[in-house]
Amino acid sequence: MRSKINACMKQAMLDKEKNRLGTLRLINAAIKDRDIAARAEGNMDGVSDDDILGIMTKMVKQRIDSAKTYEQAGRIELAEQELSEIKVIEEFLPKQLCDDDIRSAVQETITAVGADSIRDMGKVMSALKAKYAGQMDFGKAGGTVKELLG
Repeated sequence: MRSKINACMKQAMLDKEKNRLGTLRLINAAIKDRDIAARAEGNMDGVSDDDILGIMTKMVKQRIDSAKTYEQAGRIELAEQELSEIKVIEEFLPKQLCDDDIRSAVQETITAVGADSIRDMGKVMSALKAKYAGQMDFGKAGGTVKELLG
């Protein structure tokens, strides 16, 4: 994952794609921050590819929120900048599951972990995060879990 990001960053430099390069640098900075935190906790290998997917998923969510805020404030050019950054980040994320796929994955996971009440929501969410990291909006999944268990 890191090598792919770095290769894209080098290509963006060669192609003089200023906005793309800036976004790729932001991704690298976020990964390096997590690497430093991991080393402080004793993990000298740094973060894994799954952690990197989590970082990028969080970056997408932050940019969606920022874009909404900018649009509400009438700052369309800043909202467009956030949306263009989202497109660059999403290039590295796996294909996102649609609502129907999320529902079936939640149902399958509920059956697999033997959940039968809302008290088992933590087990279900943990299993979903382990299996579908970077592929699922866990906010939507949480609502679906509540609906099916509640």
